[in-house]
Amino acid sequence: MEAFTSLTGLVAPLDRNNVDTDAIVPKQFLKAIVRTGFGRHLFDELRFLDAGELGQDPASRRQNPQFSLNQPRYQGARILLTRENFGCGSSREHAPWAILDYGFRAILAVSFADIFYDNCFKNGILPIALDAAAIDRLFNEVEANEGYCLSIDLAAQTIATPTGEALSFEIDPSRKRSLLEGLDDIAITLADADAIRRYEQGRAGQEPWLFGRPCGPAAS
Repeated sequence: MEAFTSLTGLVAPLDRNNVDTDAIVPKQFLKAIVRTGFGRHLFDELRFLDAGELGQDPASRRQNPQFSLNQPRYQGARILLTRENFGCGSSREHAPWAILDYGFRAILAVSFADIFYDNCFKNGILPIALDAAAIDRLFNEVEANEGYCLSIDLAAQTIATPTGEALSFEIDPSRKRSLLEGLDDIAITLADADAIRRYEQGRAGQEPWLFGRPCGPAAS
């Protein structure tokens, strides 16, 4: 997993509450057998005016010109700004896969659905919860200033605005360490590989039958 230490990036607004995981990546695209390439399907039903199917070329479809991600001023955005309860609905991990594959590394919202929030950290995305007043202010500033960028410093737990204002945010220390060091669940487990090996060797000596080994005196 790619480490997250700091990020300065363009902000794209998604001015909606309760964006569920089916809106983030619709169910028909879950039939894919790989975990990459979901960025093309991100917010599919919002980005396009016609229904999409797996394997269809997005270039052949009609874009919704009113949707923010289709507007030239937000192309290349790395930070997504949204509202309350982002990522609610089913627990599909394809949602953070699509967000990351599209290019977003951080999401700012008033609140997140719990499972989606956890899945973001497991995939190298930083979800930041800010109070509603701060989110409102950011929406106003993004709308008023084309090319609006924020700078996020994970170690310091701050967000710097173009005017020099610093917003602070909270994050669980273990999740913070995982992002800073680029550690997913597998990497965290493998960090204790020697201790796990010693434990398994001890168990094998005490309870060999659990490991398919013969126990008792050897047959003559």
